[in-house]
Amino acid sequence: MSENAAPTAQDPLPGFCRDCFAPVDGAGNRCTACGSPRLLRHRELDELSIAHLDCDAFYAAVEKRDNPDLRDKPVIVGGGRRGVVSTACYIARIRGVKSAMPMFKALKRCPDAVVIKPRMDKYSQVGREVRQLMRDMTPLVEPLSIDEAFLDLTGTERLHKMMPAKALAGLARRIEDEIGISVSIGLSHNKFLAKVASDLDKPRGFAVIGREETLDFLAEQPPSLIWGVGKAFQKQLTKAGISKIGQLQAMEKTDLMRRFGSIGGRLYHLARGEDAREVSTRGETKSISSETTFNQDISDPHELESILWTQAQRVSRRAKAAHLAGQTVTLKLKTASFRIRTRNATLSDPTQLADRIFSAARPLLIREADGTPYRLLGVGISHLSELTIDPALEDLDARIGQRARAELAIDKVREKFGKDAVDRGLAFKPKDPNG
Repeated sequence: MSENAAPTAQDPLPGFCRDCFAPVDGAGNRCTACGSPRLLRHRELDELSIAHLDCDAFYAAVEKRDNPDLRDKPVIVGGGRRGVVSTACYIARIRGVKSAMPMFKALKRCPDAVVIKPRMDKYSQVGREVRQLMRDMTPLVEPLSIDEAFLDLTGTERLHKMMPAKALAGLARRIEDEIGISVSIGLSHNKFLAKVASDLDKPRGFAVIGREETLDFLAEQPPSLIWGVGKAFQKQLTKAGISKIGQLQAMEKTDLMRRFGSIGGRLYHLARGEDAREVSTRGETKSISSETTFNQDISDPHELESILWTQAQRVSRRAKAAHLAGQTVTLKLKTASFRIRTRNATLSDPTQLADRIFSAARPLLIREADGTPYRLLGVGISHLSELTIDPALEDLDARIGQRARAELAIDKVREKFGKDAVDRGLAFKPKDPNG
């Protein structure tokens, strides 16, 4: 199941060294060619071609790559004390820091951590570089997020002159050498199991789940391993006396659907490791957003408006970096009592411009800025489409066209001198037609 499945002298498993790629046929624990202990063995190694690749502690890894002084230090990428952890490096994770943990709790567990504000522009760029290396290997790449994707290498043996497993190991090496971060890979016969496998041996891991072992492997796992089984549904299953997937395997599909509704059908198939979904190149980013949690609750409309402009700029930078534009703008607010408010506006045509994102979200904010104290504000775009050239400014009216041209000119200045070289600020925001 994993890269170090126990071989015997009488029954050696086929495999190779992940460092020098030499074949490994014996039962030893080290490569006879280079001495590396990173051996990948599995009985079905040359039969499997569906993979899930996941960058290890992605944001923190990029920060350590760019600042070698951080290499041996615990690093947390996230917001202020009222924010949450976006990513923690493995040193911080050993001390109990987890993604989405409130920052004050993370700093209690790891008080000497180096805290870095997220640099999404940089992470997006690195994510695109990783994705391009994936696509150099196979056109069948389905991104799930900025730092992970499914790959289908079926039928690529002739192209790469090697089985998919060895090609994937070469991809992991290339990402380390050319981009400077590490990845973990899961290989199996479908997407569900490939994603499960990629979490089994982090970091720099490569785990395999074959067809023959699927049922036995899953039987001992908790139902939370199944996609779609969150905390609430996990409690429902526990209340029903179900604590292992093996119990789901013993139940009939009709019984599961009667007890749990439509999700019962998915439980039936995934509990048996059955997943008919294909790797689809349509699985691109569905939205681009930015949000911030305030150190103190804010109710002042002008202050909220200033923060909205900053968030619109961030979304715009990420959209431009990804060559994407969105037609729906969404405003997100969280009250001091943790109630979430979302409001949407649909544009006549997709945009990636901060000016238009702000102009669409501002009226939504004005309606909600009624004195309510808020602890979080965010904005995003969705219903994305890909842009291969600059926005078609001729489709905009003359006033917006001039503002768009100004924004693109500022972008060029930032590309040359840095993002802080010039800022339009709120003085450039669209004027309120009502004065």
